Amino acid sequence: MTKRNMVMKILLLLCSMLFTAAIGAAETGALHPKLEVFRPYLGQYWQGNLAEPGSTKAVIDRSHWFRALNGQAIKTVHSINHGEYGGESFIFWDEAKNSLAYYYFTTAGFYTYGTMQFNPQSGEITALENVENNQNGITQVKSHSKIMPDGTLEVRSTYLQNEQWVQGHSAVYQPVAPQEIIFK
Repeated sequence: MTKRNMVMKILLLLCSMLFTAAIGAAETGALHPKLEVFRPYLGQYWQGNLAEPGSTKAVIDRSHWFRALNGQAIKTVHSINHGEYGGESFIFWDEAKNSLAYYYFTTAGFYTYGTMQFNPQSGEITALENVENNQNGITQVKSHSKIMPDGTLEVRSTYLQNEQWVQGHSAVYQPVAPQEIIFK
């Protein structure tokens, strides 16, 4: 190995360490007090398979949660199958509604908005969102999310579709190493 290659590798390692430290510092930054319930999610990359049981095609969802807007919001980004579908959310405390609230914008051209509640006894977050411009007749989604004792994130949902509540998606997300969240 040449001296130049050695120096380049050391610089790359140093930059990587500084980047990791900067991300960690941002995730330990101040949050609006009502957003503290999300602290365990922050800085984490998650990956889950949304495929229906028995399906031969994987539906891999990758996401990243992080502090945004000087701690006044949480931003999440996710991408399914490297950009086939994806979205971005902003979660914030809505003073007027006295509630956790969020907006979710998708690559499919629709968006949702809703409220969340955190149950401190169970550690579960329940969200109810209204859906706008969905081509499949979905007008509301109810979801439940919880970080389990083993560090995984369990998510399940139901959809109000054509005036009937139907089973939505469910997945167990694993914490994974940092990775690019891809949009096409």
